[in-house]
Amino acid sequence: MPLLDDFSGFEFEDLMEDVFRNLGYENVHQARKTADEGRDILMEEVVDGTRRGVVVECKHTGSVGRPVVQKLHSAIATYDYDGPKRGIVVTTGQFSAPAEEYATRLRQNGDPYPIELIDGTDLRDIADEVGLDLYNGRIEILCNETLRPFDPASGVDAPVREVARDIQNLDADALPKPHKLVDFQPYLTISARTDAVFETSVGVIHRVNESNRFVVHATRGEPSIADSRLADLIANNSQQAVELDSDRFSTLFDDVDVARYGQTETDYKEWAVSRLQHHHTTTVTYTGGNNVTYEKTCEPKQSDISIQAISPLYVPRVRQTLQLQQYTYPYSYHAAGPSRVAIEDGIHRCVHCEKETAKSYTYCANCGSINCGSHIKTERLEGTPVCTGCAVTERFVLKTKYFYDEANLEEFRSEYEQMALHEKAMENTPLVGGLLLGVVLLLGFILTSGVI
Repeated sequence: MPLLDDFSGFEFEDLMEDVFRNLGYENVHQARKTADEGRDILMEEVVDGTRRGVVVECKHTGSVGRPVVQKLHSAIATYDYDGPKRGIVVTTGQFSAPAEEYATRLRQNGDPYPIELIDGTDLRDIADEVGLDLYNGRIEILCNETLRPFDPASGVDAPVREVARDIQNLDADALPKPHKLVDFQPYLTISARTDAVFETSVGVIHRVNESNRFVVHATRGEPSIADSRLADLIANNSQQAVELDSDRFSTLFDDVDVARYGQTETDYKEWAVSRLQHHHTTTVTYTGGNNVTYEKTCEPKQSDISIQAISPLYVPRVRQTLQLQQYTYPYSYHAAGPSRVAIEDGIHRCVHCEKETAKSYTYCANCGSINCGSHIKTERLEGTPVCTGCAVTERFVLKTKYFYDEANLEEFRSEYEQMALHEKAMENTPLVGGLLLGVVLLLGFILTSGVI
């Protein structure tokens, strides 16, 4: 199959824009689709601290002759750029001998506007570097970097201990080791710029000049925008990314999984352009020269939108499961070293009513449950917390008492039988309250009746 045989010239320019961006060039964008004056792609490079403009001519053809290279040389000379400039001609085919001689002579003579030639053979080498499928023109996503799944300074288990510290009656430092799963999820940070002008016979009626940046979850299916908390986590920690070394992480986590990017970079670029077209489309009202009011829907063209960067990065999604006696507590989060964004907090949740908004939670050491205030009591003999789910209960006159087990209940029964009457009354708050009220009423009656 001929290389990129089914591509139009414009589609080849789209592809090369993505290729050059992946090769590290900056501010890569296409010139206008018409009247480009021999300049298909404009971009910048920094070499030895010097920023230089680069003008690219794309030729999707079998052979490129000297006139094309000469035309590009003139286009570079007239390109309004404040700094040194050079050119590139890239083709899926090959260059004629006169074209190569002309480019070589420019270079040997120290011309201020040198031109590099990239033919189909060179393009195959570049394709291997950037992950380009030459037969369908799609750029694969090559990524082996991830945010850190844990903080090396505190250890893999630290997040669970930290979350458990405010659970009353629970020693967070003595917790058993949780089961730890890390799932590396694919994300992209896409930076784009929209520059669109809408004119009628009366002049400019609308303009869009805006930069956008968004973080995309890039698994299979339709891409989804990450929420602001996760986007901030990625933005604030991407410079500390590390190599995604599954073997190394397998020694620290019980299970490790790496999700694949669901689509190619080219697919995500097309999705982003379409999304921005829709986002910036608006209907404006204007008055024509005949003093009549008109409405016009202003939708940016694809050529008005330039994707400036598509940066892939894996984000660890960690799920730790803590087993406390008969209860299991999940805690999952997106990780970036010591920073994290919680996904699920099963530790701050009452096991009986599943309340997640209680002011405080208390651990029952008798059964391993974590409870809100409505489901935790004080064990009568031990004076420590016990939950309503596992406690053995019995009413003593008007008051229900809570015990760890039948043995504690039986022991208290014996103690209760030996108590004096006033001691038994103190065990029953409602009874004590009733007696006090009776005494007060009796004294009031005596004083008002003149008995004394």
